[in-house]
Amino acid sequence: MSKSQVAKRYAEALFQLAQEKNILTDVSSDLKEIVKVVETNPELLSLLTNPKFSIERKKQMVSEIFSKANKFVVHTLEILIEKKRVDELVNLSEEFTVLAAASQGFAEAKVFSTRALSEGELNDISSAFASRVGKEKLNITNEIDPSIIGGVRVQIGNYIFDNTVASKLEGLKRTLVG
Repeated sequence: MSKSQVAKRYAEALFQLAQEKNILTDVSSDLKEIVKVVETNPELLSLLTNPKFSIERKKQMVSEIFSKANKFVVHTLEILIEKKRVDELVNLSEEFTVLAAASQGFAEAKVFSTRALSEGELNDISSAFASRVGKEKLNITNEIDPSIIGGVRVQIGNYIFDNTVASKLEGLKRTLVG
């Protein structure tokens, strides 16, 4: 979860605009795609932060590269470039996702397990944990982590529900060793 106040402010502004224009889903998916592009091509981020290129040239590159993306998302990215805050893009996306999910009665969650969980298992986890955080449903991202040995760890915002074999073994070790 992002701790950046700057990213939070930009995300709130973009969220309000997307909600007003009734394009929340489009903006959300475009923002996720742009973040995916930036994460898989770190050269792009270094290019956008490179002082050798003018701000206008960087904005032009962004508008060309992401020409099919929503104009509000591209404009937000251009503002980030102008304000020299383009490194906040990933945090902005995380904050936007949280806001969008909350407005629809959802919460974002990560479920760590030793294997990929089935759709049924994810739905069971969603219904079991959504009420604990006061939401209707969870948007779950399943992450594979063999170090947990067995069980699952569910992270919803700042809440962590850890029912893994690794954590139980660690608790037992603390009890026995003192």
